[in-house]
Amino acid sequence: MDTGLEPVCLRRNTIVVLLGIDGSGKSTAAGALKDLFPSRPVLVLGNYSGRKTIAGWALRHRIRVPGRIADAMETAVRVFNVLINHVRASRFDGLVIMDRHLYCQVALRKARGIRRGTALMTLAGILPQAHAVVYFDIPVEQAYERIRLRGEDQETIKGLQNFQAGYRELPCYPGFRTVDASGSREGTLLQLADIITLVSHRVPLHSSGRRA
Repeated sequence: MDTGLEPVCLRRNTIVVLLGIDGSGKSTAAGALKDLFPSRPVLVLGNYSGRKTIAGWALRHRIRVPGRIADAMETAVRVFNVLINHVRASRFDGLVIMDRHLYCQVALRKARGIRRGTALMTLAGILPQAHAVVYFDIPVEQAYERIRLRGEDQETIKGLQNFQAGYRELPCYPGFRTVDASGSREGTLLQLADIITLVSHRVPLHSSGRRA
């Protein structure tokens, strides 16, 4: 039976942004997605701020970097990476996973007691919008334990709590899709894969060319 609709097909490229506090597993999930979508090109882009590099440099030289200066340095690096990665995403035909985004820097300001400001959120609104922004939700204590076990970062329970609060206080937070990252790695990946599969498909068109 002819329904008058075109078959559902994949978007030329799909952009999915992953957010969450340290230890939530977003980078691990991003790296595993190529195995979950073997028939589709997958590009993973890291929108990092250089926070670990800056903190490590300060520790080696025994320099205390004030929060506002650290934020200014990280913001410059993060904005540069986001802009470059959006250009790369626009040229890629497939699934684009952005590990972190400008929202992360805004949320970090909460953890540091710095005023959120409007510039980063304005820029985030101007840039091409992701098809899904996915927040990895996890209890702070569990995230802290993961960080402690891998022994790479210096985080505190209080800092992670404030970071999490920073995310949840973002005006756009209600529009984020959420995965429960407190369970197994496989369970988190399956939730993420379901979201990606859903948003990767174009809305079918009527034969007249109008969207359904």
